[in-house]
Amino acid sequence: METSTPLIMEKTSEKNTATFTHLSTLTQYIVPFGNYIFPILIWTSYKDKSEFVNHHGKQTLNFQLSLLLYTLVLALIAIPAFVTVFLQNLPMEAIFNDHDFVIRNFDFQGNIGLITIGATAVVLFGLLKFVEFFLVIYASIKASNGEYYKYPLTIPFIK
Repeated sequence: METSTPLIMEKTSEKNTATFTHLSTLTQYIVPFGNYIFPILIWTSYKDKSEFVNHHGKQTLNFQLSLLLYTLVLALIAIPAFVTVFLQNLPMEAIFNDHDFVIRNFDFQGNIGLITIGATAVVLFGLLKFVEFFLVIYASIKASNGEYYKYPLTIPFIK
């Protein structure tokens, strides 16, 4: 009877560690880059001790790295689109003559394509962050139940 108790404790410990690995990504809202730092610290400390924690640590980091890649792509779409629209509507004589400039007669119709592309990228980013929050919670619940979980749309950077 006493030999099975440590196994249960170890299994509970593994589940808790895997759960905290997922939940540690939410520190990004308090600590810059916490969504990478804390999962890496937890994963590297326990990856050789538990296959379960190793799996969840890899999933967590791959998901965060995938989100970083998707965010960078969306930023590379949105920022140039908005900068281009702004510069096209910036009165150059105000810049060259050192006057205070006011953007007048903003040309929406001539820039509706770029504005739409930029706005779509911003909306997709917001949706990505919203979905990330719920997927992290879902993965944490799966880990706490002792189940293996793979995030959707995740690139396997760490195998």
